[in-house]
Amino acid sequence: MEFLCYHRDRPDSLPLRDELLEEHWSYMDQYAKEMIARGPTFADDGDTPTGSVHIVDLPDPAAARSFAFDEPNYQAGVYRDVLLRRWHNTLGRTMWDFPGGQTGGNRYLVLGLGTGQAADTAVPPDPDHLIAYGPLLSDDGAVWLGTAALVQASDPHAAHAILTPDRYADIEVHNWEFGGRR
Repeated sequence: MEFLCYHRDRPDSLPLRDELLEEHWSYMDQYAKEMIARGPTFADDGDTPTGSVHIVDLPDPAAARSFAFDEPNYQAGVYRDVLLRRWHNTLGRTMWDFPGGQTGGNRYLVLGLGTGQAADTAVPPDPDHLIAYGPLLSDDGAVWLGTAALVQASDPHAAHAILTPDRYADIEVHNWEFGGRR
């Protein structure tokens, strides 16, 4: 089962985040084989971290909750909240398989929080700019809760445009970059 986990930073938690960087990476190293995508999100300035995205393939919802809530930054209070949803990898690849490479261009996390009937469940017509894409689902996979994507786009408005606006209660666009050890 695939899960999207988005930890959102607390205001003014950057010093603690920096202090725990090696612990965070060591924790994530334990999940290297299960990792589909990972990376930090940033404020509009492009430098200030605002969160951390991980898409992982885990055995069940209990394992996903352990992954999300045992994470060192979460345990220490770096994060203000966690979005954890089952997810379906419609592209069938990891971020490391993205043909556009790990650098260059603007990258974004796009979260469409659903309402009503499922939307944007199929891969868009031009998938070359998609790093990861898929629906957010209930734990049992039966209910559509939204859509999440990692995209390369010219700007936040172009990233936002990959989803059908009137089908979501809210669409969030966050600056994002490929994560992992540097």
